[in-house]
Amino acid sequence: MNLPNKLTIFRIILIPVFMILLSWPGEEAAVFMPLPEWNWVAAALVFAIACITDFLDGQIARRQKLVTNFGKFFDPLADKLLVMTALIYLTAFLQVPAWVTTVIVVRELAVTGLRTLIVENNGTVLAAAWPGKIKTFTQMFAILFLYLKDWPFALVNFPLGEILLYIAVFFTVYSGIDYFWQNRSVFSDGL
Repeated sequence: MNLPNKLTIFRIILIPVFMILLSWPGEEAAVFMPLPEWNWVAAALVFAIACITDFLDGQIARRQKLVTNFGKFFDPLADKLLVMTALIYLTAFLQVPAWVTTVIVVRELAVTGLRTLIVENNGTVLAAAWPGKIKTFTQMFAILFLYLKDWPFALVNFPLGEILLYIAVFFTVYSGIDYFWQNRSVFSDGL
């Protein structure tokens, strides 16, 4: 197994670590400082490490010509698992509206289904397009700042995480429509 694929598997392994940290009881942050609780900071750190592995595995795979079908399939799947887990916890903690998480989860499941159909019909794996990459980037940064409670931007009352979240919702919907439009031929037998 090559290094990019090992990084993808490592990212998947970090998800339960992330969940354990969020399930650990935290202490209340000091009233005078808008800092998040220690377990949220630790979870954000694990999430950031997972995001960095996403960037690294793609860079290494392209530079060293190590692009594989395993990587094309599991890299976006690892991203989806990480993002959906983080959003579900944020929704459970009342930090993200349920409709936002629902839109993102439904889109992710629909595109995963589309990828499966394309593999069955063409024998090829649907690689991520630019709108999907922007979607992933904005989702990951939104989640990171939401877990950090917008620190250090909270010091000036700037809701960066929330702003990035709604940008991510836009690109989530846009990229989902784009994937289905670009691959509409998969459904030609039913139309």
